[in-house]
Amino acid sequence: MLPRETLATAQIPGGDTLTLVSHGRDFVIMLGRDELMGTRMRFSEEQLAELTLAQLSLSRPRVLIGGYGMGFTFRAALANVPEGGSVTVAEVVPEILDWARGPLAELTGDCLNDRRGEVVIADVAALVDDAGDGTTPRYDAILLDVDNGPDGIVREGNERLYTRTGIARLRDALNPGGLLAVWSAAPDHKFARRLKDAGFAVEERTVRARPNNKGPRHTIWFARRP
Repeated sequence: MLPRETLATAQIPGGDTLTLVSHGRDFVIMLGRDELMGTRMRFSEEQLAELTLAQLSLSRPRVLIGGYGMGFTFRAALANVPEGGSVTVAEVVPEILDWARGPLAELTGDCLNDRRGEVVIADVAALVDDAGDGTTPRYDAILLDVDNGPDGIVREGNERLYTRTGIARLRDALNPGGLLAVWSAAPDHKFARRLKDAGFAVEERTVRARPNNKGPRHTIWFARRP
Protein backbone atom coordinates (compact mmCIF):
# COMPACT_ATOMS: atom_id res chain seq x y z
CA MET A 1 0.00 0.00 0.00
CA LEU A 2 1.41 3.37 -1.01
CA PRO A 3 2.07 5.75 1.88
CA ARG A 4 0.84 9.32 1.88
CA GLU A 5 3.50 12.02 1.92
CA THR A 6 2.78 15.44 3.40
CA LEU A 7 3.95 18.16 1.02
CA ALA A 8 2.66 21.37 2.63
CA THR A 9 0.18 22.82 5.10
CA ALA A 10 -1.81 26.06 5.26
CA GLN A 11 -4.29 27.64 7.63
CA ILE A 12 -7.78 28.61 6.48
CA PRO A 13 -8.63 32.07 7.90
CA GLY A 14 -11.09 31.33 10.69
CA GLY A 15 -10.94 27.63 9.91
CA ASP A 16 -9.02 24.37 10.11
CA THR A 17 -5.67 23.36 8.63
CA LEU A 18 -5.31 22.31 5.00
CA THR A 19 -2.71 19.68 4.17
CA LEU A 20 -1.49 18.86 0.68
CA VAL A 21 -0.43 15.22 0.40
CA SER A 22 0.74 12.99 -2.41
CA HIS A 23 -0.40 9.39 -2.79
CA GLY A 24 1.53 7.79 -5.58
CA ARG A 25 0.66 9.78 -8.70
CA ASP A 26 -2.35 11.39 -7.05
CA PHE A 27 -2.67 14.49 -4.87
CA VAL A 28 -5.16 15.15 -2.09
CA ILE A 29 -5.98 18.24 -0.05
CA MET A 30 -6.98 17.26 3.46
CA LEU A 31 -9.15 19.33 5.81
CA GLY A 32 -8.02 18.17 9.20
CA ARG A 33 -8.33 14.39 8.88
CA ASP A 34 -10.88 14.44 6.06
CA GLU A 35 -10.30 14.48 2.31
CA LEU A 36 -11.50 17.78 0.90
CA MET A 37 -10.61 17.14 -2.74
CA GLY A 38 -8.28 15.02 -4.82
CA THR A 39 -7.09 14.45 -8.35
CA ARG A 40 -8.89 11.12 -8.64
CA MET A 41 -12.35 12.62 -8.04
CA ARG A 42 -12.59 15.86 -9.96
CA PHE A 43 -15.43 15.28 -12.42
CA SER A 44 -18.26 16.94 -10.47
CA GLU A 45 -16.14 20.06 -9.91
CA GLU A 46 -15.41 20.24 -13.63
CA GLN A 47 -19.10 19.73 -14.37
CA LEU A 48 -19.91 22.67 -12.12
CA ALA A 49 -18.29 24.91 -14.73
CA GLU A 50 -19.10 22.97 -17.90
CA LEU A 51 -22.82 22.64 -17.18
CA THR A 52 -23.07 26.27 -16.14
CA LEU A 53 -21.29 27.66 -19.22
CA ALA A 54 -23.41 25.43 -21.47
CA GLN A 55 -26.49 27.29 -20.22
CA LEU A 56 -25.11 30.76 -20.97
CA SER A 57 -25.69 32.07 -24.49
CA LEU A 58 -23.52 35.16 -24.13
CA SER A 59 -20.50 36.23 -26.14
CA ARG A 60 -18.79 37.96 -23.19
CA PRO A 61 -19.96 36.28 -19.96
CA ARG A 62 -18.54 37.54 -16.69
CA VAL A 63 -18.03 34.56 -14.36
CA LEU A 64 -17.15 34.46 -10.65
CA ILE A 65 -15.93 31.26 -8.95
CA GLY A 66 -15.75 30.89 -5.20
CA GLY A 67 -12.71 28.75 -4.32
CA TYR A 68 -9.69 27.70 -6.40
CA GLY A 69 -8.81 24.45 -4.65
CA MET A 70 -6.90 22.41 -7.22
CA GLY A 71 -8.25 24.52 -10.06
CA PHE A 72 -10.62 21.93 -11.53
CA THR A 73 -13.56 24.33 -11.86
CA PHE A 74 -11.37 27.23 -12.98
CA ARG A 75 -9.72 25.26 -15.79
CA ALA A 76 -13.05 23.85 -16.95
CA ALA A 77 -14.50 27.36 -17.03
CA LEU A 78 -11.59 28.66 -19.09
CA ALA A 79 -11.99 25.74 -21.49
CA ASN A 80 -15.65 26.59 -22.06
CA VAL A 81 -15.92 30.36 -21.76
CA PRO A 82 -16.04 32.29 -25.07
CA GLU A 83 -12.99 34.29 -26.09
CA GLY A 84 -14.59 37.55 -24.96
CA GLY A 85 -15.53 36.24 -21.52
CA SER A 86 -13.74 36.48 -18.19
CA VAL A 87 -13.39 34.23 -15.16
CA THR A 88 -12.49 35.52 -11.70
CA VAL A 89 -11.69 33.17 -8.82
CA ALA A 90 -11.86 34.29 -5.20
CA GLU A 91 -9.53 32.24 -2.95
CA VAL A 92 -8.92 33.02 0.73
CA VAL A 93 -5.81 30.85 1.28
CA PRO A 94 -2.75 32.41 -0.40
CA GLU A 95 -0.72 29.20 -0.08
CA ILE A 96 -3.15 27.49 -2.48
CA LEU A 97 -1.57 29.44 -5.33
CA ASP A 98 1.91 28.52 -4.11
CA TRP A 99 0.86 24.87 -4.31
CA ALA A 100 -0.60 25.44 -7.79
CA ARG A 101 2.72 26.80 -9.02
CA GLY A 102 4.82 24.32 -7.04
CA PRO A 103 3.87 20.69 -6.31
CA LEU A 104 0.75 20.89 -8.51
CA ALA A 105 2.40 22.73 -11.42
CA GLU A 106 1.87 19.87 -13.87
CA LEU A 107 -1.83 19.77 -12.98
CA THR A 108 -2.10 23.57 -13.14
CA GLY A 109 -0.63 23.90 -16.61
CA ASP A 110 -0.81 27.44 -17.96
CA CYS A 111 -4.25 28.35 -16.58
CA LEU A 112 -2.86 30.99 -14.21
CA ASN A 113 -1.41 32.81 -17.24
CA ASP A 114 -4.64 32.82 -19.25
CA ARG A 115 -5.52 36.46 -19.94
CA ARG A 116 -9.24 35.68 -19.58
CA GLY A 117 -8.76 34.47 -16.01
CA GLU A 118 -7.78 36.01 -12.70
CA VAL A 119 -7.31 34.57 -9.22
CA VAL A 120 -7.64 37.10 -6.42
CA ILE A 121 -6.98 36.56 -2.73
CA ALA A 122 -10.36 37.57 -1.36
CA ASP A 123 -13.52 36.28 0.27
CA VAL A 124 -16.02 35.51 -2.48
CA ALA A 125 -18.73 37.05 -0.30
CA ALA A 126 -16.92 40.40 -0.48
CA LEU A 127 -16.89 40.32 -4.30
CA VAL A 128 -20.56 39.35 -4.28
CA ASP A 129 -21.36 42.27 -1.97
CA ASP A 130 -19.50 44.69 -4.25
CA ALA A 131 -21.44 43.54 -7.30
CA GLY A 132 -24.75 43.58 -5.43
CA ASP A 133 -24.11 47.11 -4.20
CA GLY A 134 -23.24 48.35 -7.68
CA THR A 135 -19.59 48.97 -6.75
CA THR A 136 -18.51 46.65 -9.59
CA PRO A 137 -20.41 45.20 -12.58
CA ARG A 138 -22.70 42.27 -11.95
CA TYR A 139 -21.86 38.70 -12.98
CA ASP A 140 -23.53 36.45 -15.52
CA ALA A 141 -22.68 33.36 -13.46
CA ILE A 142 -21.53 32.72 -9.90
CA LEU A 143 -20.15 29.26 -9.08
CA LEU A 144 -19.71 28.32 -5.44
CA ASP A 145 -17.42 25.48 -4.34
CA VAL A 146 -16.08 26.91 -1.09
CA ASP A 147 -17.61 24.31 1.25
CA ASN A 148 -18.81 20.72 1.17
CA GLY A 149 -22.29 22.16 0.83
CA PRO A 150 -24.73 24.27 2.85
CA ASP A 151 -24.40 21.77 5.71
CA GLY A 152 -20.65 21.14 5.32
CA ILE A 153 -19.08 24.49 6.16
CA VAL A 154 -15.30 24.57 5.74
CA ARG A 155 -14.59 28.11 6.93
CA GLU A 156 -16.19 30.09 9.72
CA GLY A 157 -18.31 32.85 8.21
CA ASN A 158 -19.27 30.96 5.06
CA GLU A 159 -22.62 30.09 6.64
CA ARG A 160 -24.00 33.42 5.51
CA LEU A 161 -23.69 32.42 1.86
CA TYR A 162 -26.49 29.89 2.31
CA THR A 163 -28.89 31.92 4.43
CA ARG A 164 -31.87 33.78 3.00
CA THR A 165 -29.92 37.02 3.28
CA GLY A 166 -26.85 35.50 1.61
CA ILE A 167 -28.89 34.04 -1.23
CA ALA A 168 -30.50 37.45 -1.78
CA ARG A 169 -27.02 39.01 -2.01
CA LEU A 170 -25.98 36.38 -4.56
CA ARG A 171 -29.14 37.05 -6.57
CA ASP A 172 -28.51 40.80 -6.56
CA ALA A 173 -24.92 40.24 -7.77
CA LEU A 174 -26.21 38.52 -10.93
CA ASN A 175 -27.40 40.12 -14.12
CA PRO A 176 -31.01 39.30 -15.09
CA GLY A 177 -31.03 35.77 -16.46
CA GLY A 178 -27.75 35.01 -14.68
CA LEU A 179 -26.97 31.66 -13.10
CA LEU A 180 -25.96 30.73 -9.56
CA ALA A 181 -24.42 27.24 -9.42
CA VAL A 182 -23.67 25.66 -6.04
CA TRP A 183 -21.70 22.43 -5.52
CA SER A 184 -22.52 20.18 -2.56
CA ALA A 185 -21.39 16.79 -1.33
CA ALA A 186 -25.01 15.93 -0.51
CA PRO A 187 -28.59 17.04 -1.24
CA ASP A 188 -30.15 19.72 0.96
CA HIS A 189 -33.88 20.20 0.45
CA LYS A 190 -34.07 23.18 2.80
CA PHE A 191 -31.40 25.03 0.84
CA ALA A 192 -33.15 24.26 -2.45
CA ARG A 193 -36.35 25.70 -0.95
CA ARG A 194 -34.51 28.88 0.10
CA LEU A 195 -33.26 29.31 -3.47
CA LYS A 196 -36.82 29.05 -4.80
CA ASP A 197 -38.15 31.39 -2.13
CA ALA A 198 -35.57 33.97 -3.30
CA GLY A 199 -37.18 33.94 -6.75
CA PHE A 200 -34.72 31.65 -8.52
CA ALA A 201 -35.82 29.03 -11.04
CA VAL A 202 -33.98 26.00 -9.63
CA GLU A 203 -32.68 22.82 -11.23
CA GLU A 204 -30.95 20.18 -9.12
CA ARG A 205 -28.59 17.66 -10.71
CA THR A 206 -26.70 14.70 -9.33
CA VAL A 207 -23.19 14.19 -10.74
CA ARG A 208 -20.70 11.42 -10.02
CA ALA A 209 -17.26 12.30 -8.70
CA ARG A 210 -15.60 10.35 -11.53
CA PRO A 211 -16.36 10.47 -15.27
CA ASN A 212 -16.79 6.69 -15.46
CA ASN A 213 -20.04 7.00 -13.47
CA LYS A 214 -18.33 5.82 -10.31
CA GLY A 215 -17.44 7.44 -7.02
CA PRO A 216 -19.67 9.46 -4.67
CA ARG A 217 -22.75 11.26 -5.93
CA HIS A 218 -22.55 15.03 -5.61
CA THR A 219 -25.28 17.64 -5.98
CA ILE A 220 -25.20 20.81 -8.08
CA TRP A 221 -27.97 23.39 -7.93
CA PHE A 222 -28.46 25.66 -10.93
CA ALA A 223 -30.50 28.69 -9.92
CA ARG A 224 -31.42 31.22 -12.61
CA ARG A 225 -32.30 34.80 -11.76
CA PRO A 226 -35.44 35.94 -13.61
